[in-house]
Amino acid sequence: MKHFSFCPLCSKKLEKALIDGRDRMYCPSCSWVHYINPLPVAVAYTINKNNELLVIRRAHEPALNEWALPGGFLEAGEEPYEGCLRELMEETSLNGKIDSLIGIYHREVELYGSLLVVAYRVTVADDTITINHELFEAGFYPHHLIPEVRIPLHLQIIKDAAQLRPL
Repeated sequence: MKHFSFCPLCSKKLEKALIDGRDRMYCPSCSWVHYINPLPVAVAYTINKNNELLVIRRAHEPALNEWALPGGFLEAGEEPYEGCLRELMEETSLNGKIDSLIGIYHREVELYGSLLVVAYRVTVADDTITINHELFEAGFYPHHLIPEVRIPLHLQIIKDAAQLRPL
């Protein structure tokens, strides 16, 4: 996240002020306000035809070597569902179909700051996986045999997905 010291519109030095109930940096010359917004992320809770859950083992920070659900940052101009399916394809070469929204979550993380996470339930017809450089491994597991997922948000998504009505 880039924090501004000078106004990107008129180049004047920004000042701190209470705006909309929060301390924010703003330009006293042109009134531009520096809003710090969350980064959008999409996560795919992915199920195959045997109702097995896809989990991946991450090869990069954050959460290096941790088991997780596939996902990543949305691109500019991309709908959340498109980003979810794109990330699934990039990481695992799986073509998925969105079944339902699981939830929308906010998290603060050290590396990126504020995140707004959109989680979808996704199904795949063909579960042949080819991983990319972001992963050490990936696989579908029966729910009672999935490797230990320790990322709190991903655990929450798995729990929330279990509360959805079966398809």
